[in-house]
Amino acid sequence: MSAPDTPSFIDFEASSLDLIDSYPIEVGVCLPDGAVHSWLIRPHRQWRDWSLDAEAIHGISRQTLVEKGRTVTQVAGYLNSLLSGPVYCDAWTFDSFWLHRLFRAAEMQPQFQLESVSLLLEPAQIEQWASCRLEVVAELGLPVHRAANDARILQATWHRLTSTAGGPE
Repeated sequence: MSAPDTPSFIDFEASSLDLIDSYPIEVGVCLPDGAVHSWLIRPHRQWRDWSLDAEAIHGISRQTLVEKGRTVTQVAGYLNSLLSGPVYCDAWTFDSFWLHRLFRAAEMQPQFQLESVSLLLEPAQIEQWASCRLEVVAELGLPVHRAANDARILQATWHRLTSTAGGPE
């Protein structure tokens, strides 16, 4: 598969990995031109879940979200203003849950469709994804488990796997 036009990528960080109570706390996108945007999300009044284990991984406290986060309506609006068509993630089950939770709390509909990055890849590329991602993380030197960095890493990994030259773009 040759590298077609670069797609947009999205990543979420969350209060925990509980697919009943968790909610998005940060979202990052990497656009086709490489521009990266991210926002901390202030917890909606109905969102109570919090995992100290998750906080230890992403390094974002609930207090930071309360003080510096944007409202669910603001963040959903930002996403709708930037994104259209398919947007790709690497953890579709979790990311679709958190996307739905964000837009539901904002009483809005996303103007884009969340898809798995695996839809962009050939079977051999899917098999190479994890090891390629580790190489990209090491080369970029970006801390993981922050939404903007992870979205950038998704794009760079996709570029690496789909580039005819075989190197990062």
